[in-house]
Amino acid sequence: MALPAKAFQLWLHGVAPAMSTADICRISGVKRTTLAQQLVRGKVAETTVVSISRALGLNPAESLADFSTYADLTRLAQPPTPAELVSQVATMDLLRAVITRSAQDHENGTGTLRVLSPAPHATSVRNWVDAIDDGELRHRVSAATGVAPQNYSAQLTANRLSPELAVATSRAGGVGLTGGLVATGLITEAEAGWPADARQSALDALSDGELVALAGERLQALGKTLRRQEQEQAQAENIWENLG
Repeated sequence: MALPAKAFQLWLHGVAPAMSTADICRISGVKRTTLAQQLVRGKVAETTVVSISRALGLNPAESLADFSTYADLTRLAQPPTPAELVSQVATMDLLRAVITRSAQDHENGTGTLRVLSPAPHATSVRNWVDAIDDGELRHRVSAATGVAPQNYSAQLTANRLSPELAVATSRAGGVGLTGGLVATGLITEAEAGWPADARQSALDALSDGELVALAGERLQALGKTLRRQEQEQAQAENIWENLG
């Protein structure tokens, strides 16, 4: 669900009263045709608000909170849980952490990995949902939003969630409302108010056993994905061969 066009125009007039639509599009990188189409349809994408906010030097999370759909985004702000933070560490970074710790252990070092890939990553959405899921999360989200569980799962498989569904998932999981927006890539960690070293600290806090177990789970999931892709590729090649 996008934002009402009337609410967007009121917001835009409030944050940039002297700027024309052409000026806004020029500085934000939003195409004039795209914005015009959204206004005609009566629904403006959250990504449009985020792009314009960044161009104007505003915090996108605070800008989204000006709209009723996201009114609680900053008012009910709370820090991400350690599980959420670790979910936003890429699989390759987890593997590097395992190797680094093993190497440092032999040298009596700390085994700390200092550079992490920026969030989001290839499986950030699915990992984030898994991190806050108590086993009933998907059912609560479905009941609250009307989105069928299979449609919700399809979005997770594609590593995406609409912004509104991401916030609904946060509510159902009882965590901060910005976590899902970071996982989906709509806003950055900094824009969500996460400390710069938060993910690294959460990773460092894992015991060796926890780290290796998590890396193993990620590898197993990656293996399933790759096998599925290989099967789909083989099926596609089969079809082309049969078509001659």
